[in-house]
Amino acid sequence: MTSFFDQDEMLAILDWLQAAGVDTAVGDTAHDWLARGNEAPGAGFAWPKRGEERPAAAISPAAAPARPRATTSTGAPRTEPGRGEPGRPRAATPLGASEAETGARRIARAVTSLEGLEAALKDFDGCGLKSTATKLCFYRGAPKADVMFIGEAPGRDEDLAGKPFVGRAGQLLDKMLAAIGLSEADVHITNIVYWRPPGNRTPTPQEALSCRPFLERQIELVAPKMLVAVGGSAAKEVLGATEGIMRLRGKWREVQVGEQKIPAIATLHPAYLLRTPAAKQLAWMDLLQIKSKL
Repeated sequence: MTSFFDQDEMLAILDWLQAAGVDTAVGDTAHDWLARGNEAPGAGFAWPKRGEERPAAAISPAAAPARPRATTSTGAPRTEPGRGEPGRPRAATPLGASEAETGARRIARAVTSLEGLEAALKDFDGCGLKSTATKLCFYRGAPKADVMFIGEAPGRDEDLAGKPFVGRAGQLLDKMLAAIGLSEADVHITNIVYWRPPGNRTPTPQEALSCRPFLERQIELVAPKMLVAVGGSAAKEVLGATEGIMRLRGKWREVQVGEQKIPAIATLHPAYLLRTPAAKQLAWMDLLQIKSKL
């Protein structure tokens, strides 16, 4: 078999794909999914029976017949196996940002415990990230803590484990905490969104907005004495600011959560520190401020 690329070129392409966030191969042929419009991937395609030749390509969206939606005896949509609770219809598409926030705020306000908040998040369909993620990443650490760390979003390792900050960046965060005498048992760690964005991209403002009522309720239930925003996206969301992380980091502010005003500070994300070791000095200065505040 003749290849258009030599071994070094193929390895370079694989390195580039990995850096871009590609971590799963789903097929041998590239498809322009955007050209399908609202048609679900694979709609109308039927696997051949045993002994039949497999077609070279799936049926095109235009030729695919519309599949009738399964219903129960009462006429309600039937839940797909393995998705959601039995008999509970699953939202076909994410809610609009404002509608999702309104619904999330109503749900979060009624929750009285972290266990209840986690259950509410598992049932919440207002954030589009849920449909592409593997697991909900709620929090790790102590349910009640003086310090609450809030990062950007789960990554690949977090998506597989179902906990925030467990990959290389999380391991560095644990070392940073140990440097000021803290451990996982002393802090509460979460993110501004609870599901991994595809390709580890930055969460959109709409995705953060739909999760914000749950985050605010989580802060109220944890009742921390201080908040630490980890990284630029988290800093902007938590502090309600528009400046970059280098302007925001290392400065104490007060944020209003419910009826409580909480001191908050931003620091650099451990993932950035892994790429830019020289910036660890700035992060260390932020950690010393946190230690002094405690």
